[in-house]
Amino acid sequence: MDAHVSPQSIDRFDPSRKTEQFVILPSEIRDDGWMSISTYQDIAKTTDTLPDKGLELTVLGLFGEVGSLLSAFKKRQRDQSAFKRYNATIMEELGDTLWYFSTLATRAQLDLSTIAQKAFLGLTDWYKVKPADPSLGFAELQNRAGHPIPEETFSIQVLALAGCVGDLLNDFKAGSLTRNGDHLSAHMVEIFRALVAAADSANVDIGEAALENVKKTFSRWPAQITYPRRFDVDMPKNERFPSRLEFFIAEETAGEKQYVIQKCNKIIIGDRLTDNKMERDDYRFHDVFHLAFAVHLGWSPVLRALLHLKRKCDPELDENQDGARAILIEEGVATFIFGRGLGCSLFEGIDRVDYDLLKSIQDFVKGYEVDWCALWQWEKAILDGFSIFRQLVGKRKGYVIADFENHTISFREGSDDDE
Repeated sequence: MDAHVSPQSIDRFDPSRKTEQFVILPSEIRDDGWMSISTYQDIAKTTDTLPDKGLELTVLGLFGEVGSLLSAFKKRQRDQSAFKRYNATIMEELGDTLWYFSTLATRAQLDLSTIAQKAFLGLTDWYKVKPADPSLGFAELQNRAGHPIPEETFSIQVLALAGCVGDLLNDFKAGSLTRNGDHLSAHMVEIFRALVAAADSANVDIGEAALENVKKTFSRWPAQITYPRRFDVDMPKNERFPSRLEFFIAEETAGEKQYVIQKCNKIIIGDRLTDNKMERDDYRFHDVFHLAFAVHLGWSPVLRALLHLKRKCDPELDENQDGARAILIEEGVATFIFGRGLGCSLFEGIDRVDYDLLKSIQDFVKGYEVDWCALWQWEKAILDGFSIFRQLVGKRKGYVIADFENHTISFREGSDDDE
């Protein structure tokens, strides 16, 4: 979602304009993306799902994120121009660092705007602060140079930030922070000052980093599940996914060879599928992932081709979104997801997908309409796809019911002669 446009005014992908993910942000964030430091802390508090409510995980998380900043700089130095995503990575890591910092402050019952003000006050003005100041934003605390900063400057500032967080970690291990709130507050002031300095040296707007962090968080864990309108909602009836379809998928044997067929309305669609691999892993049932993509993302060039639902009325969509390259992209995503699932017991008993997998998928599909979908949509598609896959593998045949209108997918045992 564009920071300047509310999700209520744009609830479907428009190929004529560049948009980010469809993410519904908290109403406290202004249409231009500005939010106060206090607002950010309040929002971050609502997204704290860490299991332990003490300080340990937030201290360790803060330490880890600063380490990620150092790692990004190391990659930039090592790979130089080959590391094209350097600026975006620094922005994301600074946002993640800010989230852990804010969450630590909240758990320690410290006001983030007070910490921010004290970071730039002299000793004589130390107590001249406005707690929860609604007018104080991140930009007011930065002196961005507006021109390229020498790389060694950023490394110096990040190392200083790492040193401050390291001191915090050492005192936390020693137990001194839990006995002295002022001592923890002093650490937080020093860390915030170093964080702003690191952002300045990287020419990064902390307010923008905070906004991007909120977008990422609500893309993964929305306050409420709201599906955007489907990509094909304005297409003719014969070029859009119907409200509901039922597929029969079954394994058959010919001699020593096993393969899977798929039928829709008693008609075989697609080719007979095998694992296409020396080591058998039941990948021949993988078409359920394409169904899950269509149900939760409204996207599946593969399924459109199989069902003859390509959007021919729009030549640009037909070529660029439903064409051969898009089909290859989707098959690649399905293969990638399946490979990850093999290493995670096919996600059995797991109710969430790791962020690195979701981020890799979004990088893979960049430039295609599905790039507009939020992280939670991908997570639902992956988990539901594997749920159906596990049931099919167990029964070797059955019906898969895809409800595109209500965004559900289910499995029912049965044979092809049931009807």
